[in-house]
Amino acid sequence: MRQYLECLKKYATFSGRSQRKEYWMFVLVNTIVIVALTIIETVARGDAAGDGSVLAGLYNLAVFLPTLAAGVRRMHDTDHRGWWLLVPLVNLVLACRDGGQGDNRFGPDPKATSVNTEPPSWAAARA
Repeated sequence: MRQYLECLKKYATFSGRSQRKEYWMFVLVNTIVIVALTIIETVARGDAAGDGSVLAGLYNLAVFLPTLAAGVRRMHDTDHRGWWLLVPLVNLVLACRDGGQGDNRFGPDPKATSVNTEPPSWAAARA
């Protein structure tokens, strides 16, 4: 959930890089929210016509820009320009690849700059 909120905070930030985990957690939470909204609306309307969900459509519209920005930052992490999002199969392959080690032309390595501030689970159990 932290990665989802992090992507929303970077609402229209198309510069920099995004880790693979951050991007795919954002996609996963978006998918879960869309499915949940569709189910809720279908149950509330009481029909199974499959006309589409207005709630899911509004949610998609609201997160369109953050989704696009997260995708561009993910392409940057693999040292490719954001325009690769327009090529369907290639962008999927690039989004699944691990980002380059070290800095690249789009910014510093997000793995090197991310700091784990949470204590390990075993340390919390002892306290």
